[in-house]
Amino acid sequence: MADRQEKAYKKICEISKHARLLQGISSLLQWDQETYMPDGAAAIRAEQVEAMAGLIHRERTGRKFSRALSALIDLSTGEVAEELSSEQVAALKEWRRDYLQAKALPAKFVEKFAKTTAEALIVWREAKKTSTFALFSPFLEKIVAMAREQADLLGYAEHPYDALLNLYEPDMTTKEIELLFSRLRKGLTPLIKKIADRPPVDTRFLFGEWEKEKQLAFSWKLLDAIGYEREKGRLDLSAHPFSSASHPTDSRITTRLHPHSLMSNIFAVLHEVGHALYEMGLPPEEYGTPLGEARSLGVHESQSKWWETRIGGSRPFWEHFFPLLQETFKGQLDHLSLDLFYGAIHKVAPSFIRIEADELTYSLHVVLRFELERQLIDGSLQPREVPDAWNAQMETLLGIVPKNHAEGCLQDIHWAMGSFGYFPSYTLGNLYAAHLFEGFAKEHPEWETRIAVGQLSFVRQWLHERVYRHGRRYATQELLQRATGQAFSPDPYLRYLNDKYTHLTSP
Repeated sequence: MADRQEKAYKKICEISKHARLLQGISSLLQWDQETYMPDGAAAIRAEQVEAMAGLIHRERTGRKFSRALSALIDLSTGEVAEELSSEQVAALKEWRRDYLQAKALPAKFVEKFAKTTAEALIVWREAKKTSTFALFSPFLEKIVAMAREQADLLGYAEHPYDALLNLYEPDMTTKEIELLFSRLRKGLTPLIKKIADRPPVDTRFLFGEWEKEKQLAFSWKLLDAIGYEREKGRLDLSAHPFSSASHPTDSRITTRLHPHSLMSNIFAVLHEVGHALYEMGLPPEEYGTPLGEARSLGVHESQSKWWETRIGGSRPFWEHFFPLLQETFKGQLDHLSLDLFYGAIHKVAPSFIRIEADELTYSLHVVLRFELERQLIDGSLQPREVPDAWNAQMETLLGIVPKNHAEGCLQDIHWAMGSFGYFPSYTLGNLYAAHLFEGFAKEHPEWETRIAVGQLSFVRQWLHERVYRHGRRYATQELLQRATGQAFSPDPYLRYLNDKYTHLTSP
């Protein structure tokens, strides 16, 4: 590489790393806000988050960065300078995409959006606690208005929701999501009906008094076995479980301890550790560049769903861990057989809470949110109409109606965070995970035998080789193709669900 190009690339890396450091600090502020921050600090925290958002935005759109970037890639056409490695070309294309998106949003808008959502988070928590939509409604009005403005600023070809979706899942469109979700509904509806016609599954033994300290102790048994490095992570409590990473050496997760529901915490931990392992597996030498960042939210969700459902929801996994669970809660689960337990944790029934939904009905929760978000952004639904629209969609899709707002439209944190366009990534994660898992199973046909005796490191190693280490080098579709040798399709997910739930016998 010529000296001028080398200097320009180093300058891009230097500025980008500094912006990433600031982003890491901002992530820690938000992590603290959801875990340990006293409620009285809400106002100053909103100002702190606002200030950080402005600093990060200016760093990523400043003249020094744009000058260095434009020396190596044409910002209008995307044409890249010669004599660059394939990794550098990939990084430059991602930097250009990020720059154009960031540049489209004025710094004042970014700061105001950050402050508004920081304030909204505090109000949402209280609104959820008291099941009072009217408390949160004024903030939802503000956030939806700003999300619409954000879509207009970013630009779109067909639907304003495309612009927001693109923030989380690059190159995906509203029309593509509609087609995928329609295909899923057609595939899932008859299977759900078939399962519903079976004798009911008794799950009463999963509900009772579950000591919180023992729940946390078992969580750490799972995390240690999976390979979550204690010296690089934390497990804390929050109203809504989440993962937060500022560097591969600092990747934290939270859970929610339900005193009466045994599996709520377990599956939350398995889900969040999937996110954390992805962040821990990104190449630290590329920190601050796109090659040191996760590919997309859909790919990120594929990692959490992988550990929550494909591994943590597998029978071999519980052949090893069920005796440890019985040991942890001695006297409460002694009478249970593995068959009874495994059948119970896979009970299929419509439920109100998305994060506690079974595998078959889970995607319908995402469809509901996608439909409402799309309507909120195009203006065909007003924020004040959300509760009624939510309940109507819930009845249409799942045949149930929430008794209150807390188990209905206030259950998720995402709208308070301003994360419109995020929800489809949850179902995309399921689809991507199934696609990846078929490739993994072909390479490791003995995977069930190994997991049944507690071997899990080989699973993480496969994911590291196929997903983690590449960062954003490849577009999502190419990443999936390279990992498995097959073009992406939703068919593996439908095959998995049909095979698993058709053969899963009721206890």
